[in-house]
Amino acid sequence: MHLARFPRLSLGHFPTPLEALPNLSRYLGGPNIYIKRDDCTGLATGGNKTRKLEFLLADALQQEANVIITQGATQSNHVRQTIAAAAKLGLESQVLLEKRVSDFGDDYQFSGNILLDHLLGGTIAGHLPAGTDMQQAMEHLAETLRAQGKKPYIIPGGGSNPIGALGYVACAEELLYQSSQQRLRIDHIVHATGSTGTQAGLVTGLVASNSNIPVLGISVRAPKDKQEQNVYSLAQRTWELLGVKGAFPREAVIANSDYVGAGYGLPTDGMLEALRLLAQLDGILLDPVYSGKGMAGLIDLVRRGHFSPEDNIVFIHTGGSAGLFGYRQVLEQVGQYD
Repeated sequence: MHLARFPRLSLGHFPTPLEALPNLSRYLGGPNIYIKRDDCTGLATGGNKTRKLEFLLADALQQEANVIITQGATQSNHVRQTIAAAAKLGLESQVLLEKRVSDFGDDYQFSGNILLDHLLGGTIAGHLPAGTDMQQAMEHLAETLRAQGKKPYIIPGGGSNPIGALGYVACAEELLYQSSQQRLRIDHIVHATGSTGTQAGLVTGLVASNSNIPVLGISVRAPKDKQEQNVYSLAQRTWELLGVKGAFPREAVIANSDYVGAGYGLPTDGMLEALRLLAQLDGILLDPVYSGKGMAGLIDLVRRGHFSPEDNIVFIHTGGSAGLFGYRQVLEQVGQYD
């Protein structure tokens, strides 16, 4: 796939571990569940956006940018990692936060990721109401900064454009290598899907590698048809950027939106159970918005017999445990597993 053709920085700790979850697998009665620890990328508590930022910020430096602009929800993992990466490179960062989630109190507004945003030196350029055209808002901010003589570089929410998706093309290559080294046959890959860059990159990399490993994205926001179309559109553009021959297959994109609950960032019983089980069975922290709902979907599908008991399933942990501190009053409901 010639990834070496694209500029890339070294921002994270790669390869991230690929580990078995024996206790969760035993608790559920099979199949064999493994976890790809992209919560361990090392950039200000880690997460999946670090892979994308290695390519995005390399592009920013090529364009001689000196200020990075991005956006996300109040408790955005992407915003936190972007600010951290900019700090590492000596770049200014200005971010816009969207109030997508109802107020969970001062913990949500001032703790978790947003506390780290300030500590890392990011400038919160605005708190905007839910439903704002965030891309347009970033463009307006960029115009203001250009008028001040600065050179801004805009990163879309989640780092989800073809350049950012290259990070998960690289992850697909890394995962295939690890599975070969561990002599692990991977039957399914499951992860939380939101802004689409992670899933688009994964499916592009896996299809281009002729791996025949299906990817299931558990949506945390959009309905199934919309999520699949958004992932497919980005996968097509990433495929073209890579210069892979032929057409990208639509059937490679599969999303399940049954576990969104009342909306983005809003707790569900399944998410709370997933947080509890992973913490208390295997000592791993998920987050309330992405990986928690992704794992909730995987657990429920196992219980429904969606997978064979002999299958080997890899769950991509997209990180975000810093967000737990913003959900303190919700997490007080979490007890011990039965």
